[in-house]
Amino acid sequence: MSRREEIIVLGAGVVGMATALTLAGRGHRVSVVDGAGGPGLGTSFANGAQLSYAYTDALASPSVLRQIPHILLGLDPALRFQPHLDPDFLRWSIAFLRNCGAGSFRRNTLAGLALAARSRLALDQLTERHALEYGQSVPGKIHIYRTAAAFAAAEAMVALKRANGTTQTLLDPDAAVALEPMLEPVRDEIAGALHTPGEAVGDPHRFCTSAHEALIRAGGSSMFDLPVKRIETQGSQPAIVTRCGTRVPADRIVLAAGPGAPRLARSLGVYLPVQPIKGYSITAPTGAAAPHASITDVANRVVFARLGNRMRIAGLAEVGRRDTRVDPARLQALTDSARAALPQAADYDNIESSWAGLRPMTPDSLPITRTIAPGVIANTGHGGLGWTYAAGSAERVAQIIEGTA
Repeated sequence: MSRREEIIVLGAGVVGMATALTLAGRGHRVSVVDGAGGPGLGTSFANGAQLSYAYTDALASPSVLRQIPHILLGLDPALRFQPHLDPDFLRWSIAFLRNCGAGSFRRNTLAGLALAARSRLALDQLTERHALEYGQSVPGKIHIYRTAAAFAAAEAMVALKRANGTTQTLLDPDAAVALEPMLEPVRDEIAGALHTPGEAVGDPHRFCTSAHEALIRAGGSSMFDLPVKRIETQGSQPAIVTRCGTRVPADRIVLAAGPGAPRLARSLGVYLPVQPIKGYSITAPTGAAAPHASITDVANRVVFARLGNRMRIAGLAEVGRRDTRVDPARLQALTDSARAALPQAADYDNIESSWAGLRPMTPDSLPITRTIAPGVIANTGHGGLGWTYAAGSAERVAQIIEGTA
């Protein structure tokens, strides 16, 4: 490290807290700023909990391109687009369509795979160094496919990822049930399965609170309930300006505000190609046939992650939705999809909590981690893989600051 810097990290979700703790560990004086009342209360609060180091497939793909008419008519219960006439949304949508080609999909997926591998190591190092506790475990993950065509497409991706160092195994229905006996109730509906042994789970909100405690122990600080109006770069240092007009300067500002990042970047005259994707989750007690492995049901686009004696179930993707209201009809759609996928995985009649949040997505599904103005670094756009990519993109920020990127 060339010198010790005063750094403000805007955003206290998994990306912001991983970034803050990484920078503090390298000797910088770090302060986290968030408009919420504590760490991890936004997009990170109750997201899917899976750390998907191998499943980094970009959202923009040839298969999604073929489904666009179906999606725009609202016929896909899991994936929806809500069009807007504002220029930023139109610009993002055009870029998204351009990324749906086979070559772009391959490049973006492999770039995500490389970042995920880096992130796995970085998160392990953060966890060990700071004794973080967030209900972490490595149960592996099983993707289940309900059609032969979907399973055949998965085989092609497995070959690509194996060539890039990923360990995955293709399974027939009997082998899938032998590996995870709790799939027995749906054995006859499985065309094939994919097992990835190194996939992990962890509670993202607990990570944020544990990382915040570690940051304070390391000499960092935090300012919550502090909405930021804009970022300024006039003068010798960049500064944040709060809603009440207070100006707080720093040597560097890291913009890790998730779906709020584009608004703050606009105050600098910078366009960030990030749009919100609304997702939902429910948390319920484990059911009579709760799997121990993480499960992704590809047909129903729903994920299951066991966190102790609770099951976190997440799904749905609504591109362009900008509110975090829990829509009862959409929540019921998620619950119905989960029941159809694994009817005994959770106690669906006793859901303890429900959640909706906005995932910041770029057209290529890859996060933006770069300098966007003098002294200002963006670290946003992680989409549905924010928990997976957080520690890896934090390392990238550290390299930018230290001049080794």
